[in-house]
Order: sequence, then structure tokens, then C-alpha cells
Amino acid sequence: MPKKVLLVDDAAFMRMMLKDILTKNGYEVCGEAENGAVAVEKYKELSPDLVLMDITMPEVNGIESLKAIKAINKDARIVMCSAMGQQAMVIESIQAGARDFIVKPFQADRVLEAVRKVIG
Repeated sequence: MPKKVLLVDDAAFMRMMLKDILTKNGYEVCGEAENGAVAVEKYKELSPDLVLMDITMPEVNGIESLKAIKAINKDARIVMCSAMGQQAMVIESIQAGARDFIVKPFQADRVLEAVRKVIG
């Protein structure tokens, strides 16, 4: 049974790129969210094996929704995505419970390495 991944990014083309990488490698994208508030609702609804989440988003950012998801399920597996030069936010997200982070622009092999490391 394929592992389920929830994609969270305010840019539709980023979600599409990630979806393409994941589905070609046997993962199921069970849902998508365009901001952190939607991400928390989708997490409750879908119970994915992994959340790939952008840090910088409108309404509720990735770090706030990471904390909210961790409050729902302390064992939630979340990998953060960030643009270059956001080291402070990456550190904050790891401290808040993220398992790994991927830097944009995405390299397919790095995305898969992070996903495999966290959910196999």
C-alpha cells in the first residue's frame, strides 16, 4: 500500500512539481493545501503518513501549522520546504518537530531522500 503524503504550499506549481516526483516514485498524494490553516484541517481529515510543508505561506505559516499538527499528533511526520537563506526558520521548524527540510528549488533526488528517510 503506498504511503500517503499531504502537500502544503501556497504555490500551485510547487505542489504540482512535488506531486509529480512523489507519484512517479510510488507515493500517493492524498491531499493538497495552499496554507497552514487548510493544512491542519486536511491533516485531521486525511491522517497522512507524511506532510511536506512550505515555511512561508499566507494566513498561517508552516511553522505555526507544524506546531498545530504536532499538538494533534505528537508523532506526525513533517518535512519542511524553504527557499535558500531561511536558516533561522529551518532551525525553528526542526526545534518544533520537523523531521527534515528540503531547500527550494527542489532537486528530485533530495526530495525522495528526505521522504524515504522519514517514511521509507
